[in-house]
Amino acid sequence: MNTAAWRAADGRRRAPRVRTWALSLLTLVLFLFTAACGNGARGSGNTGDAPPAAGDGNGGGAAAGDKPTLVFGDFSWDSVQVHNRIAGFIIEHGYGYPVDYKFGDTIPILQGLQDGSVHITMEMWPDNIREAWQKALDSGKVLDLGQNYPESPQGWYVPAYVIKGDPERGIEPMAPDLRSVQDLERYWQLFEDPSEPGKGRFYNCPTGWVCSDINAQKLKAYGLDDHFTAFNPGSEAGLNTSITTAYRQGKPWVGYYWEPTWITGKYELIRLEEPAYSEECWNSGKACAYPPSQVLVAANSRLQDMAPDVVEFLKKYETTLDQTAAALAYMEEQGGDPAGAAHWFLKTYHDWEQWVPAEVHQRVKQALEEVN
Repeated sequence: MNTAAWRAADGRRRAPRVRTWALSLLTLVLFLFTAACGNGARGSGNTGDAPPAAGDGNGGGAAAGDKPTLVFGDFSWDSVQVHNRIAGFIIEHGYGYPVDYKFGDTIPILQGLQDGSVHITMEMWPDNIREAWQKALDSGKVLDLGQNYPESPQGWYVPAYVIKGDPERGIEPMAPDLRSVQDLERYWQLFEDPSEPGKGRFYNCPTGWVCSDINAQKLKAYGLDDHFTAFNPGSEAGLNTSITTAYRQGKPWVGYYWEPTWITGKYELIRLEEPAYSEECWNSGKACAYPPSQVLVAANSRLQDMAPDVVEFLKKYETTLDQTAAALAYMEEQGGDPAGAAHWFLKTYHDWEQWVPAEVHQRVKQALEEVN
């Protein structure tokens, strides 16, 4: 409107007053007609025939051409960010859908999957949010597209050289008969806590993590609380630093950990044996293994109509713990870039070629060749 007004003012310098008035009236009529048509077009775009803009909570963004932007739900841990970008690269370059990434905690992202502001996340850990996850599935708004990788283990670990030694580094086996958590009672002196002599140091989860309390219960259930202190490393970074420091120095270490992470991709750790998990055991003292954790690919149910080809691809997406850990180790060594780790993954492992049609494979391969 301002542009039209300036043009009208410029015309008044050269046109008779009556003609100027007529031109102005004609301009106003044309403007109002165009605005009315435009409002009608915008109104029809939110009736459900096409998804609205990404992040508005109503189902994703209109993209260049006729394909919507597909939004991935990112969490704070590295593995989901890498897998989101692996899938995102294939979807963007192979299927032609623009992609975006939305950061959030587990429950807000799950809510986004239900209301459509998030379309996909490559790692949903339902065992951590069983009630909320089941409610989302029962609503019909969220799809379970299958496992990303096999059930993720967690438990008590030692560096492999503690049991097997490391001839290349001149490290002799320190506890060759250490197999299970029950064996730790015989080896507590090997892990002696410098701040509390007379007990071994068990590196626990940071205070505030659920596993911190669980491990304290386990130490008691296994009769190890008189032999080990549950040492608080302060943070995930502190826990990782304790492992890397021990590993580089060839020193004994025992504590809680999980897979997959860059630590398990870079260092060889051995998980100590525990009695098999059962609900009865778990609910009566936790003197057994942690329950296995499923890691699922989840999507908003409307993705079936928006991008059925993408849904078929995601159903076939399946990796391994070792592949994920290796990608995370690469990311750590290269400075922590999830996109770079995704490119490395796609160039290193070729399983993805079986997940997509031949023409999609060719487009993704060509795009990878253009990545440094």
